[in-house]
Amino acid sequence: MRIGIVCPYSWDVPGGVQFHIRDLAAHLIRRGHQVSVLAPADDETPLPPYVVSAGRAVPVPYNGSVARLNFGFLSAARVRRWLHDGAFDVIHIHEPTSPSLGLLACWAAQGPIVATFHTSNPRSRAMIAAYPILQPALEKISARIAVSEYARRTLVEHLGGDAVVIPNGVDVGFFADAEPKQEWQGETIGFIGRIDEPRKGLPVLMRALPKILEARPGVRLLVAGRGDEKEAVADLPGPLRDHVEFLGMVSDEDKARLLRSVDVYVAPNTGGESFGIILVEAMSAGAAVLASDLDAFAQVLDGGAAGELFANEDADALAEAAVRLLGNQERLAELRERGSRHVRRFDWSTVGADILAVYETVTDGAASVATDERARLWARLGRARD
Repeated sequence: MRIGIVCPYSWDVPGGVQFHIRDLAAHLIRRGHQVSVLAPADDETPLPPYVVSAGRAVPVPYNGSVARLNFGFLSAARVRRWLHDGAFDVIHIHEPTSPSLGLLACWAAQGPIVATFHTSNPRSRAMIAAYPILQPALEKISARIAVSEYARRTLVEHLGGDAVVIPNGVDVGFFADAEPKQEWQGETIGFIGRIDEPRKGLPVLMRALPKILEARPGVRLLVAGRGDEKEAVADLPGPLRDHVEFLGMVSDEDKARLLRSVDVYVAPNTGGESFGIILVEAMSAGAAVLASDLDAFAQVLDGGAAGELFANEDADALAEAAVRLLGNQERLAELRERGSRHVRRFDWSTVGADILAVYETVTDGAASVATDERARLWARLGRARD
């Protein structure tokens, strides 16, 4: 099958949507399909052979973060050329409502279109206001996927219609087989995310750290991600700063090793999450997970059965939970075992098969319509001859 995938956000800046598209493309290619991904990217960015650049992206504040999008006449021309050259059997557009390549591709594409909705934003005035503009494009979509029940709810409430829920995928074996790193072991807590993006919750974790260290003086916090490291620890008492180690941006391999090494992975995110792929990665690596009780996180953690939850933005609750876990090896082992079992449903072997089933459904439907149209045409021609 020839599959075209449209990424709305810049390939230069890592994010959950980009990782999902990258891993989906790799899975489909391994299955023998021909895949091309169209994405915004700077000219100097090294790209995998299956990614086509649509040009530089522009940063735009969106959903509590900064999305790097690509839109305009030049972008539209590149989208049309990519669609023409690709002659795809199916187009898979991610976030078709964002003002970026996905919307442009939705306007320009012919044939079967699958759309995946990642965003969970129940009070999006912008989406409501833009609906009259979006409607003609959305009507061309053959099938809709939402990565979680909360992304589906956002879609239903703002745009109407419905979607099948297929979660983000993870290569469970990649994380499970990673080699722990000795210097990252021994009463360690892990955090991975953009340091200077408040909704990722690092400030909440920093407020909890003094109480954690009071009870467990040997604890270290390992932080991976880009951002202002000095600003991140500015409110910590001087002596406690030595317990925080910043690792900067890490490779996929080191991320897996980090998650395999820490005792507890903490996800203190404060909102704007529709799924929580990092929780799935942490469970895949065998880390015990402690996360804020966002609806999306609770769903990923099986209502708290596969990981512990604390009250969102409550640093004291986070500290108490972390101290309790670090002091209870039996509970840590139980969470690791439950998480490892639960995470199998998110493996690409399952998620990829579900997405392929959607592709096959819409392409089979399109083929049936084309056959019916040809039959009607021949019937008209026959009547005209008579």
